[in-house]
Amino acid sequence: MNPEPATQTISSGSEQRMNVPVITVGGFFNVHAKALQLKLEGSEAGFERRIREPTINRPGLALAGFYSYFAEKRMQVLGAAEQSYLKDLTSRQRNARFQALCAQKIPCLVISRGFHLSPDLLAIAEAAGVAVFRTPMITMKFINAATIALELDFSPTVTEFGSMVDILGVGVLIRGASGVGKSECVLGLIERSYSLVADDVTRIKSIEGRELMATAPDLTRYHMEVRGIGIINVVSIFGIGAIRIEKRLDLVVTLKDWQEMEVVDRIGLDRELYEILKIQIPHITIPVRPGRDIARLIEVAAMDQKLKGLGLNSALEFNQRLIGLMATKNT
Repeated sequence: MNPEPATQTISSGSEQRMNVPVITVGGFFNVHAKALQLKLEGSEAGFERRIREPTINRPGLALAGFYSYFAEKRMQVLGAAEQSYLKDLTSRQRNARFQALCAQKIPCLVISRGFHLSPDLLAIAEAAGVAVFRTPMITMKFINAATIALELDFSPTVTEFGSMVDILGVGVLIRGASGVGKSECVLGLIERSYSLVADDVTRIKSIEGRELMATAPDLTRYHMEVRGIGIINVVSIFGIGAIRIEKRLDLVVTLKDWQEMEVVDRIGLDRELYEILKIQIPHITIPVRPGRDIARLIEVAAMDQKLKGLGLNSALEFNQRLIGLMATKNT
């Protein structure tokens, strides 16, 4: 009889430190202006306003006077259709409709396709405290690019106390108590030509609730703390290939002192999961004691995880062969 492998889920202790992003118009402009080809029209009025939803709205119906359902929490984009509609109105109607739009406390306005707002409309926006930007991008291309940027900006993040390494394309988060040897282990992996993502403190972001991306805080990026040596610059010592800015998280490894472990998994059938931001990641615990090459063990664990991603589970395959052999002998 083939026993089903047990699955255990371990929740991250960092959920209470989850960061809820606050995106302001000025912050969005400073980060994404170059990629979205945004240029500020007029003053910085309204830069402190918050963008409260990670998507874009085209206010065509609003300009026509319909506000029963209006997405005022989103960035507003005026494309060719909206510009053509405004041009067909009289000057008085145009100013009144535009003033009503700006009175809705929208975050900001973006004029696409390189169009310009007339001075009177710019004055209305500035008086209402609404920042106006212009981009030469086609409306739909801008909306697509800006939506992706907003999704990333709005993604929830947590801070995990552990080091992150890229091993053969497998993102591995190495956890453990202080002094257990995380940094020394990461140093050994870097010497094997693998890449450091973050040391000791790792910021993890949920991308659309389907995968986790890890990176280092700006202050500690490219650096490591090695006990007895101090802070080292990984790029200066090992070269640019020894670091990565960000990496998807594929495996969590917890280092634990051998004497603290009651049971050591020797087969690998039981499956452990580590939950971060409601996403479950494969997890293993490696016992640490003098004489063990922990860096090598983590390297093998990453290779094994890569095989599992291809549908090859060594422990399950061995278990099935063993059961098959036992069944043959019993017949």
